[in-house]
Amino acid sequence: MRFGEVALAEAVGAIAAHSVRAGGVVLKKGSVVTAEAAAALRAAGVERIVAVRLDPGDVPEDEAALRLAHAVAGPGVTVERPFTGRSNLFARAAGVLVVDRAGIDRVNALDESITVATLPALKPVVAGEMVGTVKIIPYAVPGGALDAALAAASVTGGALRVAPYRRARVAVVSTLLPGLKDSVVAKTLAVLAERLASTGAAVVAEARVPHAAEPLAAALARQGADGADLIVVFGASAVADRRDVVPDAIARAGGVVDHLGMPVDPGNLLLLGRLGEVPVIGAPGCARSPKENGFDWILHRLLADIPVTRADIAGLGVGGLLMEIVSRGQPRAGGESAEE
Repeated sequence: MRFGEVALAEAVGAIAAHSVRAGGVVLKKGSVVTAEAAAALRAAGVERIVAVRLDPGDVPEDEAALRLAHAVAGPGVTVERPFTGRSNLFARAAGVLVVDRAGIDRVNALDESITVATLPALKPVVAGEMVGTVKIIPYAVPGGALDAALAAASVTGGALRVAPYRRARVAVVSTLLPGLKDSVVAKTLAVLAERLASTGAAVVAEARVPHAAEPLAAALARQGADGADLIVVFGASAVADRRDVVPDAIARAGGVVDHLGMPVDPGNLLLLGRLGEVPVIGAPGCARSPKENGFDWILHRLLADIPVTRADIAGLGVGGLLMEIVSRGQPRAGGESAEE
């Protein structure tokens, strides 16, 4: 691609690099210079303009953006018609955005003229939400550079996809201790319902039992047998150890505790387990608040049927310091809270 100032006679068929206005004549940036436009500008006193002339093998910006966007887009992602070298990508349905970061990095490292930007990986998205954009910086790119970008983006069958929400039946078990008001439990259920609203999931069963391992284990077994896709336990007291009430109850019900605790604050005291194929979340105390906390991150991934491993949780520390929740019993600035 050749970029620079040329005489109008040489500019015919080239692309105007900048908008030109003279004597009532307007040549828009990015438009192809026609013989008529050149003659009109010459009559208005313009002799030279800055133009772009493509070399053999160059791919125009819109074509390049569209081809790369289709290569980047995986399942659940739609591609918008390109304009000014940009093609945007959108979520086809609600779900969790899955990004092949290595693939995106490979594309962006190839040539400065080719860029791809996305929303953060594993972000919950709604249908029609913009999740990424491909932008070609100049008016064209060498065909070889584009081919390399297409290959890099296609290694995993699309570096950007949306995992749709699949788990829709959520069961909730709340444990009770003297002093825990019914209004707190009711508010907790309402907050959870709001969290689930955008996912298409709903609370289909709810139980309240004393804060003890045996009755909780029985309630968990019932919920698992009744066809719940996901079970959430709101303990009257936060889980402080793997031998505490909630993890003990999961084990008594025949389940497994996969991980206790995570490097996200608020949300440190989250527990992740399972009864057979049904995930069980021991919710941290902050999950009673509608503000974003670590519980949201795990909840959405599980609803989208994205596996969450101990390694996944361990990797949440960078960016895991979230906003303080005013209602927290003991703010982090004053010491560690048992209700996280």
